[in-house]
Amino acid sequence: MSWPAVPGELLAGPRGRHACFEVVSPYNGDVDLEQFPAWLALRYGSGNADAAQLAGELTALVAAADLDAVAATAGDAGLLRYVAEALTWATYWQSGQAWQRLLATDEIGTVLEPVARAVTAAPAAQWWPSPVDPDRQQYAQFLSRDGDFDMEPPALTGAADRVARWREQAAERERAAASRPSDPAANYSDWWWSTPSLAGLVSTTRSVPGLGALRLCLVEDSLGWPEALCWPLTPRPSAKVYEIGGQKDWTALVRQYPLDVTKSRWHDWFKITGRAGTWLIPDYRAVAADYDGVHLTVGGYLTTAGRPLAVDGSLEAGAVATMLAGWDPDLTYWLADVLEPAGQAGPGGQAGPGGQAGPGAQARPGGQPVRWVECDDEPLGWAAAE
Repeated sequence: MSWPAVPGELLAGPRGRHACFEVVSPYNGDVDLEQFPAWLALRYGSGNADAAQLAGELTALVAAADLDAVAATAGDAGLLRYVAEALTWATYWQSGQAWQRLLATDEIGTVLEPVARAVTAAPAAQWWPSPVDPDRQQYAQFLSRDGDFDMEPPALTGAADRVARWREQAAERERAAASRPSDPAANYSDWWWSTPSLAGLVSTTRSVPGLGALRLCLVEDSLGWPEALCWPLTPRPSAKVYEIGGQKDWTALVRQYPLDVTKSRWHDWFKITGRAGTWLIPDYRAVAADYDGVHLTVGGYLTTAGRPLAVDGSLEAGAVATMLAGWDPDLTYWLADVLEPAGQAGPGGQAGPGGQAGPGAQARPGGQPVRWVECDDEPLGWAAAE
């Protein structure tokens, strides 16, 4: 059975639907945008467009697309570039642009159903729901444009202290936000992500053919880094990882380890969801007592990220809700000191499971990094520098 079980699951997620739209988008430069005046007006004009005309134009784009070729796509680059474009527009601190909001309408969703069927059937997408791959983990260390190259290896110890500090900082953000206006539309912004991204934890994604780390091309809120070092790392065989493969996994994690972040997310998440209510995310300090890491599958990202979800029951007035925000596809946050440089000896002197680099890893022996640079000529936008 293709993934997901029904294409509607892919279209239910804002990022999944956006990725399907990118397959046939009139904005990708392969078509004459003048032939699609409704989409042209929406993107570059007044921001007003007739919904029926938009759906009609998109129907023409879908009909003209070679969806059989999409469904037969076997290489990672063929589909990941559409996912990458969807991430570029992922914002959780402001309302989406008019054309993004229209993507969420039922009319557009119906038109995109054939595209979703093609994407979910493609061989290149069949690994997207797969769990963390311990043999191909890479830490992407992005480098600034000013030439300040930090060649220090990732910090593989002290995770417990970092998680504890994150928990203290999260509590402080809630206290600091308590005095802000109760009007959710007030112009305030704070921490908007639902990850431990500022804890200083090591996070990894897998390597894929032709790309040192998946995070090089799949990153939300990218700062446009021109270079990166990819460090090959290996988790211990005993590492216990919680898998987020969809909305049920995410809400279950929040339900078991709840942390109230209503005050700090109140204004930001109202902008993107229109919902004013209680918001929860996982308490990662509590999660760390039971798990060494938390991994979000590519499929879990596409079907879950950016959706307000009820922690229990249905999403009605007064319901407690959560949202997956700011978590990149296939990214694992490591909450414990379970990583080591790939290729080093594991327990008992035996080679660890990452001793052999997976396809596309291009790792040097002994866990040394490989430098990658932006390259527009490459399908996924990056090339190994050496």
